[in-house]
Amino acid sequence: MAVHYPRRVSKIKKKRQMGFRARMRTKSGRKIINGRRRIGRRIGMK
Repeated sequence: MAVHYPRRVSKIKKKRQMGFRARMRTKSGRKIINGRRRIGRRIGMK
């Protein structure tokens, strides 16, 4: 029986496509960020 590993996306790739700066690049991404800010989420901070 072979062991199957789950797909591993590198952290850099994930940040580049789903991170804060990637979101701010597009109009719809900015909409997402603003929506989360409205809820009261802390965005772009550790």
